[in-house]
Amino acid sequence: MKFAHPFVWLVEAKLAQALVATAIVAIISMASLQLLDSPLKTTAAPAGIISYEFASNLDGARRILASWGPEARVYAGLSLGLDYLFMVAYACALGLGCVLVARRLGRWHQGLARLGVGLSWGQWLAALLDATENYALIRLLLGSERPLWPALAYWCALPKFLLVGAGILFIVVGGVLALLKQ
Repeated sequence: MKFAHPFVWLVEAKLAQALVATAIVAIISMASLQLLDSPLKTTAAPAGIISYEFASNLDGARRILASWGPEARVYAGLSLGLDYLFMVAYACALGLGCVLVARRLGRWHQGLARLGVGLSWGQWLAALLDATENYALIRLLLGSERPLWPALAYWCALPKFLLVGAGILFIVVGGVLALLKQ
């Protein structure tokens, strides 16, 4: 592939192995996050931590935090902390998936290969947005009353999910196309 991707430092032959390893870490950390999220599902936060990410304003964030209580807030803190490991794992796994699919598609369509490489970089942008979002949510969890934090979390969460979703879509659709072209 002619386009520089974020994993050029890895030996080409090891890309698939790195994908498997990071996907395993991502799946295990995602399953752990799901367990931590269970006590966070309330009427004010029906989607648990996701509701908190999308509160978008101080009143909404306050309602969610009040619905959680002290014990659930500990779960929220643990979830936000573990999410930093998940960020690295999903950025690597999805980024590597985009690169590997882009390599296959690049054999017959350079535009799709460029898109895959761009989406690979996009997974790192998603992780950076996720880290910023988590920082804002932690500030609120620690008692900050600044209206900036829920707005920042919202405006980081929205493009983060779009980038991750685009990466997953590229891997699935591109993977199917690559298989059909074989």
